[in-house]
Amino acid sequence: MNRLRRELQLFRECPHSMQILMVTNMIYAFVLPVIEIFVAAYVMRNSNQVAKVVTYQLAIYAATPLAFYINGKLLGQVAVQHLYAFGMLLSGAAMILMMRLSVLTPLGIATSGFTMGLATGIFWANRGFLALTATNDENRNYYYGVENFFATLAAVAVPALIGWFISTTSLYGWLGGIANRAYRVIALVVLGLTILASFILERGSFRSPERTRFVFFRFHILWWRMLELALLKGLAQGYIVTAPAMLIMLLVGKEGTLGATQAVGGIFSACLMYATGRLAEPRHRRVVFAAALLLFLLGAVTNTLLFNAVGVLIFMGCLVLAKPMLDLAYYPIQLQVVDAVSQIEKRNEYAYLFNHEFGLFMGRLLGCGLFLAFAYGESGIAALKYALPVIALLQLLSIRVAGQISRGLDQAAITSAALSFAGNASEV
Repeated sequence: MNRLRRELQLFRECPHSMQILMVTNMIYAFVLPVIEIFVAAYVMRNSNQVAKVVTYQLAIYAATPLAFYINGKLLGQVAVQHLYAFGMLLSGAAMILMMRLSVLTPLGIATSGFTMGLATGIFWANRGFLALTATNDENRNYYYGVENFFATLAAVAVPALIGWFISTTSLYGWLGGIANRAYRVIALVVLGLTILASFILERGSFRSPERTRFVFFRFHILWWRMLELALLKGLAQGYIVTAPAMLIMLLVGKEGTLGATQAVGGIFSACLMYATGRLAEPRHRRVVFAAALLLFLLGAVTNTLLFNAVGVLIFMGCLVLAKPMLDLAYYPIQLQVVDAVSQIEKRNEYAYLFNHEFGLFMGRLLGCGLFLAFAYGESGIAALKYALPVIALLQLLSIRVAGQISRGLDQAAITSAALSFAGNASEV
């Protein structure tokens, strides 16, 4: 209890805006597993085609950069917390739109995916900016540790609960025994959670960026290194979101098994994320980042070699650990680079968040394109079996790029200190 009181006291010592943002993200953490996992499961259930699942994800990714651009135009006119709340609400509405489709035609999938992409784009654009302005480099490990702790707990509880609800709907005849009706109930609950999270967010006071130009094409070399890292991260994002649902539905079972499998190792992972964020220093980020990439490679290779229920369970166990570890290290690195480069180039921070999305988009396009090439050139099974380890191997290049970024940040800090010293000396 003393330990718990110390942790609560540490939370209370954080700036008020940071506390509000963390509580908002804690609530929305229970929405993300539904959007990331069970929407893909819904498409898989109603189409039984892995290519359609990836097409839906690709439609999301195509709309995301457009959403970042629209958001950038609105910033300065609309408060950043209002836009963030709107993104959360729109994601719930987009999920309801998907569940109302009686037949998943290619056009319907693309339309639903594009709408969800607009929602998630506006959501992440403002979430990133709020995290940048509400935190600093010293407390970002703690911030992302808390965020990933609750995100991982939600990734355990939500899939298990929803998987049980959907599977027992057919078993006990709830909602007429129709699984799609259970999905619609889940969509309404998601909408309710987004309303609650939006209400809490409005209690905070956040700085909005100035209404200035945010589209640039020339950047400092350090930012180009960050874009390389973003591209490599984007390569695997489509797989991390869609592969669990497709593999479980194909090789293991239905939604009940999907939920139970997501819960394996989740409690341990959540505690590990909190401890890492609480104790790790900025200099440890590269080690955490490399460990996450190697863990993802281990799971992908095991799945390919076995390609059965056991292989899927091992892959899922690795992914439950690797995904939050990757985010815990990646986002503080990104925000540290934004801090440094925005000072060097004297630009609005949102310019870099907007540009960063295009780095992610290029990686997502290449990753999903590789999957679809396997799916249409060979088969959906071949895509699930062979594309994952290829992507995991390519992602190992991120370790080298992260090292280059670390050296670039050190050099930028030295240059900034030298200029500051020179300025003070000239004043004297």
